[in-house]
Amino acid sequence: MAKVIETEDLSVAFGEGDGQNIIFRHLNISVEAGEFVTLVGVSGAGKSTLLRVIADLIPPYEGSVKIDTPQDRARRRIAMVFQSANLMPWRKIGDNVGLGLEGIEVSPEQCRERVRSTLDLVGLGDFSDRWPYQLSGGQRQRVGIARALAVDPDILLMDEPFGALDAITRIALQDELLRIWRETKKSVLFVTHDIEEAVYLGDRVLLLGDRPAHIVNEYKIDIARSQRREGENFMRKVEEVKAGLVDAMALSDGAA
Repeated sequence: MAKVIETEDLSVAFGEGDGQNIIFRHLNISVEAGEFVTLVGVSGAGKSTLLRVIADLIPPYEGSVKIDTPQDRARRRIAMVFQSANLMPWRKIGDNVGLGLEGIEVSPEQCRERVRSTLDLVGLGDFSDRWPYQLSGGQRQRVGIARALAVDPDILLMDEPFGALDAITRIALQDELLRIWRETKKSVLFVTHDIEEAVYLGDRVLLLGDRPAHIVNEYKIDIARSQRREGENFMRKVEEVKAGLVDAMALSDGAA
């Protein structure tokens, strides 16, 4: 399938001279159209930074990022979902979802329809006139996902969006996200520190480690999702990725 994200020898550094901190160097990853890729790694390896570079929020030090999706003034090619929903408390839910539409060429009617349809998609169709304080943490994260989907992106970048939620809500939203992904056919790059979450959601798991960071391992998850919660093959794959992370942590500590 076609690659919608491709980095080539990507390097990111902060600072200059002797104080320069190279986050990662010569990083090469790709995400295919419609693929769900999860990214795990050691602390400080640059997982969130990588998403921000792909989203063009941080410039690369070296190398390049290629985004191969159609240009359309009525859409955004990339949308990002953060760990915190970051809803504006002075705007009702429908207005929060419509925030990203304010910079693209859609009519007021199209804007209202996108807000309605994306809230329906995340199961909050009746919440448009509520205020953020009236929602639970899980509901606010659903609004954050709806806000990203409203701009009709080809690519969703997700930075630990369920990291602050309780275990039951997290599991429910994992299943909701998979349902939305199947329905919308978006390409997803999902950062998480939770290995079970990475294996449950991903078609592939990328492991980021060492210093400067690079992809130290890649795991193809060829287990049916209906067998991924507690099946033997699922748990075996989780342990394999965990062992890889332990090795990557030792490698990073040795490079410090």
